Amino acid sequence: MLPVVSPPNRRFHGVRSGLRTLLLSSALLGAGLQPALAQSVDDDGGVGAQPLNLPKDLTVFGKSDPNVRKATAIVNGRIITGTDVDQRLALIITANGGKVEEAEKERLRVQVLRNLIDETLQIQEAAANDIKVDPAEVQQSYERVAANFRQSPAQFDAYLREKGSSAASIKRQIEGELAWSRLQRRNIQPFVNVSEEEVKAVVERLNAAKGSDEVRIGEIYLSATPENHDQIAANARNIIQQIQQGGSFQAYARQFSEASTAVVGGDLGWVRPTQLPPELAQAAAEMQVGQIAGPIDVAGGMSLIYVMDKRKVLTADPRDSLLSLKQLSVLFPQGTTKEVASAKAAAFAEAIKGIKGCGQANEVGAKIGADVVDNDNVKVRDLPPQLQDILMNLQVGQTTPPFGSINDGVRVLVVCGRDDPASANAPNAEQIMAQLEEERVNKRARIYLRDLRRDAVIEYN
Repeated sequence: MLPVVSPPNRRFHGVRSGLRTLLLSSALLGAGLQPALAQSVDDDGGVGAQPLNLPKDLTVFGKSDPNVRKATAIVNGRIITGTDVDQRLALIITANGGKVEEAEKERLRVQVLRNLIDETLQIQEAAANDIKVDPAEVQQSYERVAANFRQSPAQFDAYLREKGSSAASIKRQIEGELAWSRLQRRNIQPFVNVSEEEVKAVVERLNAAKGSDEVRIGEIYLSATPENHDQIAANARNIIQQIQQGGSFQAYARQFSEASTAVVGGDLGWVRPTQLPPELAQAAAEMQVGQIAGPIDVAGGMSLIYVMDKRKVLTADPRDSLLSLKQLSVLFPQGTTKEVASAKAAAFAEAIKGIKGCGQANEVGAKIGADVVDNDNVKVRDLPPQLQDILMNLQVGQTTPPFGSINDGVRVLVVCGRDDPASANAPNAEQIMAQLEEERVNKRARIYLRDLRRDAVIEYN
């Protein structure tokens, strides 16, 4: 039986919680791809690794200590310093709440160096193709990231320094992602074609599958050989433990996964279990939303999978309803005890019983000193699972039970309006064609980067 765990519950910080991770993603910058298949083939499209015809009995000449880890590197003449590694590592640690064990930090440090090498190769290749990213554009993207934290760029600079990172580290990552995206658009996308027959076949398969189960899967793929299988499996279990203790699945996928989906936090998109390799399909079908399973042996390595969501193909899902909400919240002063907080929460709950629809929410809020915030076009599925079931059963004008914590205060949501989802239809031909093109571009981009690694001159210090 596969080990299945659920990530820890997160406190709900309002209807639209802010970005909780410093690790940038291509989705954040508007350049993300949504691959729809799990990692099950190698870079050349074949299954598993190719044999090297190695002797069974071999002698190692010379010494190579795998425990000696190189901290810095020179990539085609460009130096990656220890400071570069430390500042990027600080982003990962911050994204995981600062709770990373020392041994885990060392593993992360090695992965960070690999990522910085890839990033450098991508920027260098873009420059060799006369692709340059305007610093003003990098600054604009950086300001959008700061805005996601509800901070000015200057405040965000200070925040990053406090955490041991820097604005320069994030800007470098932004530059790399923008440069690589443009290089793909120039050197890969023009040569990717999808025929009308392929699109038609996808539409027919979707219609035939209407009503069947579909899952949104996150995957962390780790390559492994028979010789290092046990070590990689131990690393995989350690990753699960870190996520279980509060780490971000997306952050770990981005840093550890060797699949092309690492850039989007391991997100495979919506797939039917039958589209996954048999080993993953069985686990995905048995898991509930929010659970992680693994390590699962697959061709060429092993995978950890995370069920992000479930739905039925081409069937309207009530969780796609759009709500208009009012949020009433009362904060507790610092140092408030559990007993005092419970009493105030009870008084708050009693006061909101008098709300008769959204028209009275502001009036009641003013009487009890609550902050009132309007939230429109909130999709039910984007809310915490604990609230989804409650809100789907509420009528317009009704309120949720009070929820919160001593640190975050107590709050309720009032339903002011609801737009139910329309009947689900198959995506149109243009959407399907775009999806197929993205998948093929993503695969070719992975091969492109592999070739850059092979041709690179890398010196480790």
